[in-house]
Amino acid sequence: MSPPEPKHTQNCTRFFSLNTSPTVFFPLFRPATSPFQLVTAWRTSSSHFIPNHLSPRALPSSNSCFPLTKSPPIKRIFTHFLFIQIFSVTMAASASASIYYFLTLLLLCAIPFTFSELVKEQPLVLKYHNGPLLKGKITVNLIWYGKFSPTQRSIIVDFINSLSSAVKPKIPSASFWWKTTEKYKSGSSTLVVGKQILLENYPLGKTLKNPHLPALAGKFNGVGTVSVILTAKDVAVDGFCMRCGTHGSNRVGRVRGTFIWVGNSETQCPGQCAWPFHQPIYGPQTPPLVAPNGDVGIDGMIITLATLLANTVTNPFNNGYFQGPADAPLEAVSACTGIFGTGSYPGYPGKLLVEKSTGASYNANGVNGRKYLLPAMWDPQTSRCKTLV
Repeated sequence: MSPPEPKHTQNCTRFFSLNTSPTVFFPLFRPATSPFQLVTAWRTSSSHFIPNHLSPRALPSSNSCFPLTKSPPIKRIFTHFLFIQIFSVTMAASASASIYYFLTLLLLCAIPFTFSELVKEQPLVLKYHNGPLLKGKITVNLIWYGKFSPTQRSIIVDFINSLSSAVKPKIPSASFWWKTTEKYKSGSSTLVVGKQILLENYPLGKTLKNPHLPALAGKFNGVGTVSVILTAKDVAVDGFCMRCGTHGSNRVGRVRGTFIWVGNSETQCPGQCAWPFHQPIYGPQTPPLVAPNGDVGIDGMIITLATLLANTVTNPFNNGYFQGPADAPLEAVSACTGIFGTGSYPGYPGKLLVEKSTGASYNANGVNGRKYLLPAMWDPQTSRCKTLV
């Protein structure tokens, strides 16, 4: 029996209910704004969402508050505010009241406090709900729906191979980022690229409905597998742009499998799903970063895919690690929305590495000389969002 449709909405993310059989969806939303990769979860018969790149962060986490103590502009604004207040009360009609308020403000200025004391960061805790996680060898099967160039496909395949590569690339590396998933009970999760299907003739058309996703994923359903559906830039999917991707589970016979969907937002909504490589459609209008692989749409997909892979292995069946309601959880990476480097805050992804020859921003090295930008992941040992740089 399917659960009732969730009524909750958060920021620019909506929750949907699908009338498909035992299917769990974990959409990855990036509401159009800036670095706030808001990932929400949506529920069908049992389902979840994942946040967007562009929505405000939902909960305090490592680097999730504005870096007030390290932000000269904010300090200046506060100082100017105090001077304005002092000037205003000094000019007030009542001389005695002016002196009183003046002395009060002067006393406040003398108190040795910092902004960090006013806005104290609270630990972020994702509760373990005693369900199975995906551990050991995990085969990642790829379903390419629509037209992708060989270069685009190689960027994504190299990324997946980079997560569990036996060859140690330069530090910081994508494999080191992925090792954080080992801290979630029961050991490591080793990803191996399995079969690939090219559906360049759009067998279900160029507009996919939500029930099409588990149907496509069913081509590779099996224990210890994750089916990844990648839709091309000219393919519309229900709810796309409000969400940039989804992860869920479905059952075929006695086998319960997991799947991921990620869409290429290059022409449909790059301001929502390709930030920080594209100008956000709302929020702080900072200049976009240069994409490390020279493809705004594909590099945006990498961020979404990284988020969904981590969320899938740590919460595959809606009873793993998450915080909040089961039908709208914050998961391993979706709990750390918009954080890519130290010192991040809404509108600013944080301090990153820059490739001198291209000016591209990145924080992870991969196989075959690849470079990627990966979001922060929640670390169970420190209860904080962990960045590579």
